[in-house]
Amino acid sequence: MDIPVFHDDQHGTAIIAVAGLINALHLTGRDMANTRLVCNGAGAAGIACIELVKSMGFAPQNVILCDTKGVVYQGREEGMNQWKSAHAVKTDARSLAQALDGADVFFGLSAKGALTPAMVQSMAKNPIIFAMANPDPEITPEEVAEIRTDAIMATGRSDYPNQVNNVLGFPYIFRGALDVRATTINDDMKVAAAQALADLARQDVPDDVAAAYQGMRPKFGPNYIIPVPFDPRLISAIPAAVARAAMDSGVARKPILNLEKYQQELSARRDPIASTLQRIYDRVRRQPKRIVFAEGEEEQVMRAAVSYANQKLGTAILLGREERMQETARNAGVDLNRPGIEIINARLSRRNGIYADYLYERLQRKGYLFRDAQRMINNDRNHFAAAMVALGDADGMVTGVTRNYSTVLDDVKKTMDARPGHRVIGVSIALCRGRTVIVADTAVHDMPNAIELADIAEEAAGFARRMGYEPRVAMLAYSTFGHPPGERSERVQEAVKILDKRRVDFEYDGEMAADVALNPKLMAQYPFCRLSGPANVLVMPAFHSASISTKMLQELGGCTVIGPLLVGLNKPVQIVSLNAKDSDIVNMAAIAAYSSQS
Repeated sequence: MDIPVFHDDQHGTAIIAVAGLINALHLTGRDMANTRLVCNGAGAAGIACIELVKSMGFAPQNVILCDTKGVVYQGREEGMNQWKSAHAVKTDARSLAQALDGADVFFGLSAKGALTPAMVQSMAKNPIIFAMANPDPEITPEEVAEIRTDAIMATGRSDYPNQVNNVLGFPYIFRGALDVRATTINDDMKVAAAQALADLARQDVPDDVAAAYQGMRPKFGPNYIIPVPFDPRLISAIPAAVARAAMDSGVARKPILNLEKYQQELSARRDPIASTLQRIYDRVRRQPKRIVFAEGEEEQVMRAAVSYANQKLGTAILLGREERMQETARNAGVDLNRPGIEIINARLSRRNGIYADYLYERLQRKGYLFRDAQRMINNDRNHFAAAMVALGDADGMVTGVTRNYSTVLDDVKKTMDARPGHRVIGVSIALCRGRTVIVADTAVHDMPNAIELADIAEEAAGFARRMGYEPRVAMLAYSTFGHPPGERSERVQEAVKILDKRRVDFEYDGEMAADVALNPKLMAQYPFCRLSGPANVLVMPAFHSASISTKMLQELGGCTVIGPLLVGLNKPVQIVSLNAKDSDIVNMAAIAAYSSQS
């Protein structure tokens, strides 16, 4: 047949098992050519497993296959068939127990209880035991732990570590095969999938995965040699590896010219944020930036910094005490000793004096003494980071994990100003059912007056254009074009008049209710409305209404909300929410880097 035919419980099991085996061999210091493997179970899955390990480099004489009648050896006649015969070896061993004496690896695709404690005891040092029978394994991890402490175990069960779960391979393997119109799924593609899974298990685990496991963050080691099914990176890592192998081995009928773009598109299918931010990431990669991560001693900030560097967005500068950071990183399994990561201790920096002088010059007529400026620079990483950015030692900063938004914003405003002719505001991007809407002001102005509302509208429209949208701005209120009347709506009406006088170059109108702004049928009831279509920028009448509405969208409407993003400062600063996830911090860092280019 000229289409892929693939049995998940056969080849899928083999791919996932081999992925775990690659990492188990790595952890125990073994190489494939000299490792002895015994597979108990000569059905489709067992034979698929040993065929794949041989194709990866296991010596055929070091792989022994067993079935219910014992070892499949050369010359055996009972219970043989062409598939077993292909893997018969020359050996004196006749039973599973004899075959396992001194063996390095056990693959079980047989039945409960097939592996006995005595067999486990006879295996080599640091044995690798994959007891994959379902629903009950050949031997349980508890039984192995009673015998020896040096074993690495995997099972087919979700209630034990290292689950050999076919969902890790299917449908991702088929995604890659179908996207290149592969005529078959060959060994090269299977090996590529296994290697990609093994590589993924060695990478730092994102917060999304830890959240799925009640905060228990898996870390590469004996109890984590196979990625978990909830890892969001599977959809981009596995199909791309399979597609590449299909093209390299000549079975792809529709080659993918840009695999990196393909991976980005795959990520975007799962995560609406990914597609919205992809243009930002692409541009930053072309002009990488130095971004300061002010709260460098926090674990999720370290993870975000490593991710920022790994994605080739630029250099991540972590502020904090290096000894404490390295200790936290070691405990968390984060490697900070890599290109693209810098660590700076604010108290010990040679730039302290320069930053203190700069801050004192800004604050000396606002009741601050020089020693106050020194103390802020030496002891407060937000002031230090903001001074770095203000004086050009970094391109942008991200902070907010340990302090509330307003406190951080006050710190930053001591160190830098708004861009000339601009107003500092907060905007949030709401991604809802395929629509993108920008909401302002979601962070700064509590109860803006008419002039401030007009300024917010201009700032938000400019942000929309920088993000690639042609702004249609709705000035929101609880009333629509005068009904029902009210004092707060009058401020919005006045803001529209101010925009009229300014002759701005974007569409705007108001005051109007949110449903009118977003629903073309309701908007059609007001034929005089100046918007050519549903609004994509919503200017809220007050900070509290903006904050409440975006949070409700997120919690009740199933929307994804990015932000609030800080807009209007003369240097890029982004403030994340308290206890933000590492992925959120990376997104904000990328936006800060992007803003430094705008």
